[in-house]
Order: sequence, then structure tokens, then C-alpha cells
Amino acid sequence: MKLKLPVFLPVCLLGIAFQASTFAQSAKTGFKFDFGPGKTATGYTKILPSNTYAKETGYGFDFGTTVSAVERGGKDAGKDGFVASDKPFYFSVAVPEGNYNVTVTLGDAKGKSATMLKAESRRLLAENISTESGKFVTRTFTINVKSRQISTGGTVYLKPRELNKLDWDEKLTLEFDGTTCLNALEITPAKDVVTVFLAGNSTVVNQDDEPWAAWGQMIPRFFKPGVAIANHAESGLTLGSFLGSHRLEKVLSVMKPGDYLFIEFGHNDQKEKGVNDGAFKSYTERLKLFVSEAKKKGGIPVIVTSTARRNFDEATGKNVNSLGDYPEAARKVAQEEQVALIDLNAMTTTLYEAMGVEESKKAFVHYPANSYPNQPQPLADNTHFNPYGAYEIAKCIVEGIKANRLAISKFLINDTPAFNPAKPDALTAWHWIESPRSAVTKPDGN
Repeated sequence: MKLKLPVFLPVCLLGIAFQASTFAQSAKTGFKFDFGPGKTATGYTKILPSNTYAKETGYGFDFGTTVSAVERGGKDAGKDGFVASDKPFYFSVAVPEGNYNVTVTLGDAKGKSATMLKAESRRLLAENISTESGKFVTRTFTINVKSRQISTGGTVYLKPRELNKLDWDEKLTLEFDGTTCLNALEITPAKDVVTVFLAGNSTVVNQDDEPWAAWGQMIPRFFKPGVAIANHAESGLTLGSFLGSHRLEKVLSVMKPGDYLFIEFGHNDQKEKGVNDGAFKSYTERLKLFVSEAKKKGGIPVIVTSTARRNFDEATGKNVNSLGDYPEAARKVAQEEQVALIDLNAMTTTLYEAMGVEESKKAFVHYPANSYPNQPQPLADNTHFNPYGAYEIAKCIVEGIKANRLAISKFLINDTPAFNPAKPDALTAWHWIESPRSAVTKPDGN
């Protein structure tokens, strides 16, 4: 589908080798991997530490990470052995674009295990999957894999920083952190799930590198199987550049009736100074375009006001709005177009003020020099979040979904209580295992 844009828009785990055709066919019916030594479960492919990722097989341990093999014996072929590591490791499988149900079996017949599970570009799936000695747990997650190719023609224009992102490498990659004992993995296409597409900037995007994070990569953790989060946000984007790089076109090409489009912009839009730019001019018109195009596809648009920047008046302890009229313009469009509104700007303002002037820094990328490799200078960013801050904001989004009584509410998991931004979670209660990749360069946008 080619969008007709308003004139002011810039157009800008048993190692069987597969032949290409055989592999493509297998991807349609799914994969079953049995990890570690011992007997191979019926219908599964045996995976040993030596199975590193290769294009010829299309699966394996990836990015130079390693595991050890453990054999426990017993009658259960699926649980008599596993691969283990107390350091992060990746396992990738080449699959076509689409949604997949991914089922992992974790545990040890003779020991404990604890795993934080992420997918692709650090999308959080579970903070802590723990098993006691002799116990096993099987969990299923619905994961979206995207491609830059557009079925209606053309491709998504990627920024240079995106070319090495795990979100765009046409593989499904799982990251296992903690003291992991991985027994089995199953991947099957999930054709009838609801897809929630995210359109936004650096406050929404899946950030690949520590210590940066955004709410879009934390929100998958709060959904049961049946909902896939397809995050198409990117740092530095405006509504106009999202359009110009063919990202809305891409979303619409794969959207089906009943899917959602969450739209959060403003931080970068406010820097546009053309004659037709402004909160109640181009921003409003473009926001209405996103809404109307999603509705044409049978999608359900949800407008999200921009996350507030950390911008305190220290004398009063109040966080001062630095986004001008953009949050109000978004509220007005939601009202006029009669679509759901999640007022994240208001909720994050409450959140920061509840944390306080100094404590709120701990939700952002504020770190002393040498906290990360090649970081001789302190990091002090009042726009971009660290994982703790991103997680708290994802909880705000969850509350917005509930307040709007969106149909996807029934897919929200049941293990988290209601969240009040005026009573944030204590940082001391937050546990995050860092991924291997880090960067000190600030993402685009401010």
C-alpha cells in the first residue's frame, strides 16, 4: 500500500543441515530442539555446545557465546541432559517474518536454576524463571520477527545504527541470562495472535545496548501468549520521518483486522521549525493520518502522549513540562478521532515527582565515569531511560491498557499488582541482568 501523504510531509536445539528450500519449508512447521547429551526426544533435533550458528543449518549458539553440556540420565529423553551457563548466551534460529510461539523448558534434575529471558534486541520476556532441584518449568511466549521488506514493494529505510540490530537480522534470537539450565526449545508459527505494533522514537524503541532501554522492549513481559509486540519505533524519529522511511507503510502491509497501533511521538517533532510545523499543525495532521490509515486496515489505534523529560524545578520539586503543546495536541486528536488515549506524559510526570529530584536520576541513564567500557566521562541523560526506568514506564502503559478497557487486557499476565505511578517500585527491589553489549553513545533524539 502506498500512502498518499499531505504536501508538507517529508518523503523522506541433533545437527541436521538444511538445504535452503528444505529449511524454508521447515520454518513453516516449526522447530523442536533437544539440548545437551543423552537420549534425543522423539521428533526433536539434538543440540550440543558445538552447534554454533551457521547459515547452512540456520540455527545454533550465536555471537560467540558458549555453554557447557550436562548429562543427568533418567528415562525422560527431554530432561536427561541440558546445556548450562552462568553467563549470558544467545541461541538463534533463522525464520521468516511473522509471529511465533516459543516454548522453553528449563530445570535440572539435581540442581537449581534461574533464568532471565530476553528476545531479539533485549525484549524482556521474563525476569526470573526459577526451578528448584529436580523440578522443571515450561513457559511459552509469543514473539514477533520482522523484515525490512514491504510486501507491497520497497523496503524500510534503516538508519546506520539499525543495520546491526538483532531486530532486523531475519533471525529469531533468544538471550538466556542467569544460571540457566536449558533442556528444550520449540518454535511454532502463531498465525492467529493479536499483533500490537509500536510506532515511536527512542523512548519506545528496542535498545540493543546497555544501559539504554525504552518501554517498548519491556512491555512484552506483561503479556501472556496470544499477543505479539512488533516494535517499529526508532531513535530520533518524528511522525514525518517514520512516514518518510516507509515504516508506517511496513506496519500497514502486515496489519490485520483487530491488531493495534500504539503511537507515541513528540520529542523530536517539536524541533521541526517549518512554516507548517507545530503541535496543532503538521503534528496533528500526521497523527490523524496514522489513526485513519490504521482504521482502514481494521486496526485499533491508541494514542500515547510523550514521556516527560526529567526537568525539575528543584525549588518546588515539580517536573516542568518541556514538550510544549505536543502532549495536549495528542490528547485533542484522541478526543476528536474517538480513539483510546494513554496519557503517559501525565503518568511519567507523577512518577518522576514521586521518585524525587535525585532518586529520579536512577530511572535514567545517569552513571559515573567508567561504569561501562570506553566511558571516560559521566553519562547524564534526562530523556533516555535505563532498564529500571523503562520497566516502570511499561507498567504505566499496562495501566493505560486496563483503564481504556482494551480487548488485549485479557492477555495481561496475572502476577503483577495494579501500578500507581505515585508509588513507584523501589530500585532496591529491581533485578536486571545486563546483556553483553553496551554503548556510551547517546541514541538519536532528545
